[in-house]
Order: sequence, then structure tokens, then C-alpha cells
Amino acid sequence: MLSPSVPSKTTAASSTAFAPGWRQFPFFDVVPVRDAHDLAESPHILRVASSISTVTSSAYGVVVADMHGSVHVLNKEFDPVSSWVAHVGGRVTHMAERRGYLVTLGEEDGVRNPLLKIWHLEKADKSGAPTLLRSIKVQTSNRPHPVTSIALSAGLAFLAIGLGDGTVILYRHLDQSVLSGSASLTAIPKPRTVHESPAEPVTALGFREPTDEIPATHLFIATTNRVLVYQATGRGSGGVASEVHEAGAALGCAVMDWKARDMVVACDEAIYICGAESRGSSYAYEGPKTSVHTHLNYLVIVSPPLTANAASASATIRNFAARNVGASGTEVTKITVFDLENKFVAHSEPFTEGVREVFSQWGNIYVLSNDGKLSCLQEKPTATKLDMLYRRGYYVLALDVAKTQQMGKESVADIHRKYGDYLYAKPDYDAAMQQYLQTIGYVQPSYVIRKFLDAQRIHNLVTYLQELHSLGVANSDHTTLLLNTYTKLKDAARLDSFIKTESKRGSGAGTESGTDELPFDLDTAIRVCRQAGYLEHAAYLAKRWSRHEDYLRIQIEDTGNFNDALAYLRHLGPEATEHSLARYGRAMVAALPDETTQLLIEICAGIDPLVSEPDTLSSPSKPTGGGSYLSYLALRGPAPAPAPPSPISASATDPPVPSSASSRTARQSDRGPRREATIDGSRAPSPPSTVRAVPPPVNRPSPRLYFANFVGHREHLVVFLEAVALRRWGQSLDDGPKDSVASQDDASDEDGAEDADQQAVWNTLLELYLTLASAAGDGARADALRDKALQLLRAAERLPYDPTHALILCAARSFTPGLVLLWERLGMYEDVLRFWMEQDRRGAAGAATEIMRCLAQYGGDAPQLYKLALRFFTSAPELMARHTRDLAEVLRVIEERAIMPPLVVVQVLSRNEVASVGLVKEWLLARIQTAREEVHTDEQLTASYRDETAKKLRQVEELSDPDHPRLFNATQCSQCGGPLDLPSVHFMCNHSFHQRCLGDHDTECPLCVRAHGVIQEIRRNNERLADQHDLFLADVKENGFRAVAAAFGRGVLNRPRIGDIAT
Repeated sequence: MLSPSVPSKTTAASSTAFAPGWRQFPFFDVVPVRDAHDLAESPHILRVASSISTVTSSAYGVVVADMHGSVHVLNKEFDPVSSWVAHVGGRVTHMAERRGYLVTLGEEDGVRNPLLKIWHLEKADKSGAPTLLRSIKVQTSNRPHPVTSIALSAGLAFLAIGLGDGTVILYRHLDQSVLSGSASLTAIPKPRTVHESPAEPVTALGFREPTDEIPATHLFIATTNRVLVYQATGRGSGGVASEVHEAGAALGCAVMDWKARDMVVACDEAIYICGAESRGSSYAYEGPKTSVHTHLNYLVIVSPPLTANAASASATIRNFAARNVGASGTEVTKITVFDLENKFVAHSEPFTEGVREVFSQWGNIYVLSNDGKLSCLQEKPTATKLDMLYRRGYYVLALDVAKTQQMGKESVADIHRKYGDYLYAKPDYDAAMQQYLQTIGYVQPSYVIRKFLDAQRIHNLVTYLQELHSLGVANSDHTTLLLNTYTKLKDAARLDSFIKTESKRGSGAGTESGTDELPFDLDTAIRVCRQAGYLEHAAYLAKRWSRHEDYLRIQIEDTGNFNDALAYLRHLGPEATEHSLARYGRAMVAALPDETTQLLIEICAGIDPLVSEPDTLSSPSKPTGGGSYLSYLALRGPAPAPAPPSPISASATDPPVPSSASSRTARQSDRGPRREATIDGSRAPSPPSTVRAVPPPVNRPSPRLYFANFVGHREHLVVFLEAVALRRWGQSLDDGPKDSVASQDDASDEDGAEDADQQAVWNTLLELYLTLASAAGDGARADALRDKALQLLRAAERLPYDPTHALILCAARSFTPGLVLLWERLGMYEDVLRFWMEQDRRGAAGAATEIMRCLAQYGGDAPQLYKLALRFFTSAPELMARHTRDLAEVLRVIEERAIMPPLVVVQVLSRNEVASVGLVKEWLLARIQTAREEVHTDEQLTASYRDETAKKLRQVEELSDPDHPRLFNATQCSQCGGPLDLPSVHFMCNHSFHQRCLGDHDTECPLCVRAHGVIQEIRRNNERLADQHDLFLADVKENGFRAVAAAFGRGVLNRPRIGDIAT
């Protein structure tokens, strides 16, 4: 029966320590474990260490087995939670727990072979002990062999048992058997022998759990001479175990690492890591080793007893001898906690009484000495360990420890910051900056930037700022600082690389949406580049990211590259171009008047969006010196042929005047072939359907937005306005219908904006015509402009200008034909007459004729003009002399139309001494004679009215006198004309009738009743009108005397009669 061999005692001189270079740290504190009931002693169940056969850790606590076959499950106070006899009359040699199932291997009296038992820790039997699920003998041959090691997979699927004769048996699907619910204790799958080596006892076993890299389960087999790997699952499983290491391990000197990936083999000369395919790394750690154990990421190495001596090669032994002066020559067992990943010794502790067991539980390392004392190695907090490393300058190791401890990113960044501060103080600025770069996102950038603001460290600052931008955590201040450093260093290459590289990175399809944010503040970058004079870079950024306003500002205000700006504007859509030209149009017109005017025309009057040519942006077009203005009138037609130089280019002092010929040419080009709609650059075929699709309305900007751009360029403004009016609304000075964009768009003008734009365009054109004509002085050109202005005024039915505005313009520019035309159109006849009177007063030729023409033309609608003319003719002797015949004609019309009473005419003529009596003698005599005749006629009429009134009064008196008899002597019936006989009826009106000729109810004379009814109705109407005072007052205001006289005549002002009041 094999058992762990105890190495022979060695002296300090002959012992070897771990290789120099392994750093040691006191990362663990040794704390003695006391019994919960007796604090002066160790836990009761562990006091007799010699009776302890094996100890293992589990999810339920520490599992301890003794030499008597009992098993105890201990809690954190090391009090038994559960105890039972697992192997009667024997001892437990090996234990393993997975998923609440405990596997024990031990010996019992009367049984030659080892017994395998499986217990369910969560289920108890009647005695309170865990339920025994399975119990079988481990037997591979007729001769019994002791169990040297066992291995249980994490999922309880596999159980491997190593025997002293070098045999390894494997139980497959153990979990299915245990969980099947069978009551048979022997219901375990038949084991399979996977390895046999009679001369090599098995010293350790371990399962490598499947991973993504290696999805199969492997079994590590360590013997005294070698290490092998057997594939238990997956493709190729079931073969012969392959050798991965040519050296073996002593019993207890091989263990699986904490991740269950590799086997750690502890030899006297070194520590080897064996993988599933080959041996991995090795660590030089010389010296004999009793056993090895794993605790988290640490490897716990138990060394054999050494004699304590101050000259020992082991620093732990030397320190022990120095602290214990009287302990020289004492045998000491050393426990070393080794960090395999970070390659340092985390703790080293001597034990004078030897070590019985080492186990890991509840995050601590527990060491049971041979004297029954239990010690706990508690790992210090990570912050404490890091402080130790900081004090010794081991910042790299601190980072490795943080990674192993899986610390958060913020904590790791803080270590980088401290490491950077350490290097900065040395000073090692380059290395410090590399550490500071790792803190981006967790440490305030200002903390690092302030350290590198010195001119000598500006290169490091550039590195840091670039990384800020690449990670997308830079703000506008960082961008400003970085670009300022570039410009200060005059490093145009790095500036160019930064801007263009970051721009490409920002526009890359690196995210799900296909776009990403720009890693620096664009506005800041453009502003800094402009201020530093790097205009090319600023223009690149603005153009790359469609900052139209910034790009145009650079090209126009900074570089003066108007050609490129114009080409860029053509590349933009109508909306962006509209806003850009509203701001920079004035500068563009000043630099490139012809080209900019053409562009503005296309924007305001074009039907299709602006489309740039393929080489527009790559090679800006050269400014043209004499392009014809006829081209801008073509509505998306073919390219016009070269035309002769325009008047603008021909002479700077002779502004162009778009003629009617150019307008006709424009109309012809309007009727040219239109470009078909294209899709993806190809001509779209016409649809076969007969239904014609209606294009969406085109929203064009108001031309008024660009009026201010033509300050100082009136000639180009004329061209612009004429073209817009023609192409947009089909309006021109020439007669006849025109094709227009508005008619084709069918766009609605709900708010009247189009009407306002049309009126503003023609008002401005009228002002330009008159202004340019005044500036041109006399000549054909000035006459042509005035003719255009007059033509515009005459086309009021077609051209929607504002008459009041036009009147002010004509008056300000002294444009007489326009003034007269507008006065006549507005019905201001008196102003027309006064104008010609003033001209006649100044002696203008033809003014007298115009005065008489105005009187003849407008006198019928405005008779007051004759009174005005009469006053004018008699206002001065010279005027009286020139207009003698005209005065006679005026007097004749006044007399015929009764425009003025003679008395008023006399008053007008007598206001001064210009008109003599002899001049109007005949007219006065005629008027006097006419007045006499009218008076005589009125007198006769008055006399007849008086006679008739007296006669009526007498009749009334006779009728109203009861004493005066009435005699009726009529002999004929007034109705039928026959002889009057009885019975007859006589009326006071002297009409007599046969009674049979009257109706049954006639009480009035049938012949007079109608006339009496009319009179009564008139009287009633007059009485009703008497109460309508507003009508009477209105008549009085219009013609007072006549209204009052008529009211008296109708009896409206008479006193009401008593009879009427009574009724």
C-alpha cells in the first residue's frame, strides 16, 4: 500500500530555495483558528491531527475524515454540522464533492479491496446521516491495490480512480446512474481501464473541463515518471493516453489549476504547467516539495521540514531564525503561496510542528499542523496589497494583480494614473504619457493636460490629445488645444493627417446605423484653423461635413476664391444655395457679377434643382469675360451657342439694357426641348400609361431676398429681374402670352406671396429704368430706358406694379409722360389739367391744346375742370391773350351744361382785373335775356297756380256750406252716357250715374276715386317721409335750398292736422 513518502530531513546548507528574482510580498495574514466553545484551543475535532486521514472542501463546508472511518461536515466555526460513519472499521483515504454528492474511497474490516461510496449530502436517512446512494468495490484484478488518487468532474459525469499499480479506471455517466433513482447500491456503470503502467504508480488525477477552444473533456494522469492526458469525450475519445510531460510527480505534488484547465506539476527543480496537448510554461522554483494545493489563482506549496539556521538559503527560514534566537536547529516546515500568473510569492510562512493538511475554504487558506493547531491565511484587501506594491514601485505588478483580481476599469485606470505620476516624477515623460493614455475616460483630461503644458512636453501633450479624439471623449477645448499645438509646432503634416484621418474615421460605417460621430468638435476645428491661417484645412473640414456657411465664409472672406465658391453653390441644393446667397450674394456679385447673376436667376426662376457638373468641384471654372445674357433665359434647354460680348463686359460705363430681341430669343429658347427626368443618371423611359403624372410644386425663393446683393450693380439687377419675371411668371414688356414656370408647376399661392413678389419686381424695374435713364443723361440709351418705363406703365393690365409707388417714382425722377399716364389711370384729372396749366404758364408748346383736350375728354365726368380752366384763363393777362377762344368755348360749355350759375361765373371773372366786361358782354347779355324769359315764364306759371288755387278754395267753401244748396243739372249718366232717369245717384264732383250703373257698395265716384286715391297715397307717403329725418338731412346737405323747398311743397314741414292727430 502506497502512502505519501516523507522526505528525509535536510540541513539548511544542503537545502535549496526558490530561484532568485521571485519577489516576495506579505499578502496574507496568519490568524489562528479557535474553537467556538474554547477560545484557548483549536477546533475540537481537529485537535488530534494524527487521527485525521483526509480533508477536502465542499459547497457545504469543510469535510473531514478520520482514521476510524467517520466523516464530519464542519461549518465556519468548525463545528460539526453532520457526522456519520462512512467506512465501518476502516478509514477514509480520499473524498470529493460535486453538486451535493460526496464520493468517498476507503477501507473497511473484512474487505480486501477499497470501497467506493456515494452520499447525498442534502438527504438524510433515519439516523440523520446523509443518504448512501451507491457502494461498490474498486477491483481491477485479483490482487487488491490501494487507491492513490481520485478525480471527479464538475458535472459528476466522470469519476477517475488511480491505483498503486499504475492502473487508472474511469466511470462514465456517473451522474445518470446517481440521479436515476435506483435503490440498488451497486447500480454504477462498469468502469473502464484507461491506463495501465505497473512500474509507475499513479500520483495525481484531474479533469480538464471542456471550453470553447477545446470542447472535449480530458483526464490528466500523473505518475511517478510522467504526465499523460486521456481524452474522455468528443471526437477521438477512448484512445490511449498520450504523454505530455516526460517527468512525473511525487504523491500529492500535482494538482489542477484554479480554472481546471491545466495540471500543475511540482518537481524538485521547477514547477511545470501541463496542457491538454503539450507541456506549457515552467517556473524555476528549486527545492523539495511535499505537496501542492490551489487556492483561487494561487499555488500553495508545502516544503519538507528544514533546519532553522541564519545561514539558510531560504529567506523565510532565515527570518524565522532571526526572530526566534533560541530556535536554531529547529525543524521548520514552510508554506509558500505562489502566484503563477503574476510570478511572485504572495506569502511564505514557517510552521515548526510540521503540516498535516492544507485546504482552501471560504476564500481562505487553512493549514492544519501536526500538533492539531489550525491556522488561517487570510488574504489582505486588494487596496492594501496595491499600497505595498506602490511603495516598492511595482506598478506593473500592481496592474497584473488588478487584472487577476478582476478589478473594475476605474480601479485599473487609477493604477495607471499613479504609475504615470510615478514616472512623471522620475522624470520619464514619454513612459508617463503611455500610462496616462490608459486613464482616458476615467481620469479628468485636465489632470493630465496641466502636467504637459510646458513647451518641452508639447509632443507628449499632442499624443494625449490625439488619443482623446480617437476615443471620442474630447470636447471643444481639447480640439482647440490640439489644433493650437499643431499650429504652434508648424506641423502641417500632422494637422493634415489628424483632420483627414479622423474625418474618415468619423464617417466610417463602424456602427449598426452606418454612421459615427466625428471624434472632435467640428466648429472648434474650423474656427481654430481659420484663426491660425490654415485655411485649406478649414475649408476641407467645412466641405467634408457640409458646413456650407463656413466653407463659403472661408472661400469668400478669407481666400477670396469666388470661383470655387460659385462652383460650390451650384453643387448645393436650392434651399442651401438660397440661404447662402442671401448672406454672401453681395460679395459674389461684386466679384463675379455675370456668373452670380446667372446663378440667382436659376435659383429664383429655375424649375429643376441645381446640379453640378462632374468636374465642377474638382476644377473651378474660370471667370468668363463676355458671356451673353441670352443664356439665362433658356429654361433647362440645350446649351446656347456662344454669343457676342454683353454690354456689361464691353463697357463698364454703358450698362446693359435687355431689349425686346433678347426677350424674343428667350421665348424661343423656352420652347426648346426639355430634359427628361433621370433616375440614377440614366434616362427614364416614358410610361405607357395615358395618365400624366402631376409633378410636385417647386418652392422657389422670393426674388426680394436678393435685391440687396445688387447694390452698386443696377444693370445686373435689371437683367436679374427681367429674367425672373419672364421665366417665373411669363411676364415681360412685350405683348403676347409667355411660357412660365409658375404655369407649369401649378403651385398654389395661398398667402399671396407670389403676387407681392411680382409687384416688387416690377416696382423695382420701374425704379431702375428711371434711375439708369437719369444717369445716362440724353441719348438713345436714355430714351430706350424711358420708353421701357412708359411701356411698363401702360401695361397695367398685364404687369402688377403698384400705381402709387410708380407715381412717386415718376414724380421723383420728373418723368412727365409717366406722371400724366398714371394721373389719367388713377382718375386724377384735375392733376393732369393742373400739370398742363403749369406747362402752359411756362410757355411750353402744345400745352394749350392739351388743356382743351383734357377738358373735352374728362369734362363730362369732372365738370369742375371747367371752373378750374376758367380761373386759369383769367389768372394772367398773357394767358388771357393766348386763350381768348378757349375762354369762349369754356363759357359756352358752362352755359350748355349749366355747370356754374352766371353769378358764380361773374364772381370768378371779377376776382381780378384781367377779364374785362367787353370780353364777356355778349355772354352776359345772353344770360340776362335768358334769365328774363325764365322770370316771365315763372310769373305766368305762378299766376295760373294762384287762379287755380282760388277756384279750388271756392269749391271747398261751397261744399262745406250746409246752407248753400247744390244743384245737379246733369241729363246723362256719366258711366253709360244714357239719359239719366230715376233712380239716379249724384256726387259732389258733378258726376251723375244710374243707380244700376254703380256697384252695390260704391260710395265714391267711380271716375274720381282713382285720382283721389293717388293723391291720398302721395299724402300718406309724405307723412311717412316726415318721420325719416336722416333722409331729409342727407338731402339738405346735398342741396339745401332745393330740399327745404321740396319739403314745404310736399307738406313735410306743415303742422299736422287735428283730424290726423285724432285718428
